[in-house]
Amino acid sequence: MHSTELAFDIVSPVDGRKLATVPYAGAAETERALQRAQAAAPAWRGLALERRLAALEGFVVAMEARRAEFAERVLWQIGRPQQFADELGRVRARWDETRRLAPALLGEVELGPGDGIRRWLRREPKGVALGICAWNYPVAMAAEMATTALAAGNVFVLKHAPQTALIADLMADAADAAGLPDGVFQALHLSHSAVARLLSQRRFHAVQFIGSERGGREVLAAAGAGLVAAGLELGGKDAAYVRADADLDWTAQQLVEGAYSNSGQSCCSVERIYVERSVYPRFVDAFVDRARGLRLDHPLKSPDLGPVVSAAAAARIRDEVAAAIAAGARSAMPGHRAGELAGQGAYLSPDVLLDVDASMAIAREESFGPVVALAPVESDAQALAAINDSRFGLTASVWTRDLDAAAELVGAIEAGTVFVNRCDHADLYLPWGGTKASGLGRIGGNATFDEWTECKSVHVRAAGRS
Repeated sequence: MHSTELAFDIVSPVDGRKLATVPYAGAAETERALQRAQAAAPAWRGLALERRLAALEGFVVAMEARRAEFAERVLWQIGRPQQFADELGRVRARWDETRRLAPALLGEVELGPGDGIRRWLRREPKGVALGICAWNYPVAMAAEMATTALAAGNVFVLKHAPQTALIADLMADAADAAGLPDGVFQALHLSHSAVARLLSQRRFHAVQFIGSERGGREVLAAAGAGLVAAGLELGGKDAAYVRADADLDWTAQQLVEGAYSNSGQSCCSVERIYVERSVYPRFVDAFVDRARGLRLDHPLKSPDLGPVVSAAAAARIRDEVAAAIAAGARSAMPGHRAGELAGQGAYLSPDVLLDVDASMAIAREESFGPVVALAPVESDAQALAAINDSRFGLTASVWTRDLDAAAELVGAIEAGTVFVNRCDHADLYLPWGGTKASGLGRIGGNATFDEWTECKSVHVRAAGRS
């Protein structure tokens, strides 16, 4: 993707074709959008919760009516194989859970000892909310941002990643078709500098960002200048630990999926696997055998893997792998080509690296592609130290039949989510977010509205009481 401050091009990783040139919103367009949002905010906030939820159900239904269009845009804008391109099932499941939780989580909560004073907590919307969405799950993540912010009573502006800007436009069409009030949901193609300026000027009252660590730091700095509440879901260098008592074949199958699903382009993709030494050779064989079976091809041919998001991303990942090999790592699949397109443009074959030293960049920086490093460890303690030896802390997983041993590890692992015998999964019913450089705040589960609401304490004493 090439960009200037005036416009940006969307280039498909599938075939290198330019899909669109999209102008950035200018100052006048941006100001009109913000004024519409501000004008819409009081009435939307004042609408009874059940009426807001009913309106948003219509929004989700309108997105579902555009299911094929959304899937087509996912396929061509990020290269995901067609059988995986439809994200509306996730949108529906997440919205149904949000709608179920809303009355309890947004309702007033009575507190206090019963001393004649009434005390309660209210959840109130923050106002004009900004969602900055990443490109890798562009429909599900954007829809979750929008529906939760709107259900809480905020008005919402979506700034999508430039690579997936056309999805934001389709969401805006769905909002219009659903009859959402003018200004309640808007999509704006904002430049980075415009976002920074608007946040520092407090033109938004809350921002939720999903993206890279670097992007998150820039958003946080701008939000801090404007004292804007910021929630950040950033990157990861997610680790798995395979104990000797694990079902090795099944675990290898699960971890191959967790490492290479979406071509490894998930914040919770498994990028590091530590294996107890006594079973390490067997696990490596099982993992590599399954990785070799993955097929890379044009997304319309329903392969296991499509291209990564851009030719530039593919080149960066190849360079990282080459640097690791030059520093002493080795590929368990040297020269492997997963399909005829491998090596062309954004098409990148899956790789497995062995003998990776913890000091190598490939072991420390988020790859965000179809490459994973395997290493043996001597004990639970060594595995724990290796997992935690990262500035990231989004997810980690432990693979074992011994759930008591897993429970001890869970308590010591530094990550926002720890899985046992599962990985690469955003649970509908649990809060999601990271520790350390993987982010700030939580979304989902009983934290669904935390980033979008203020907690107001109310204290009422009858007049004349001492």
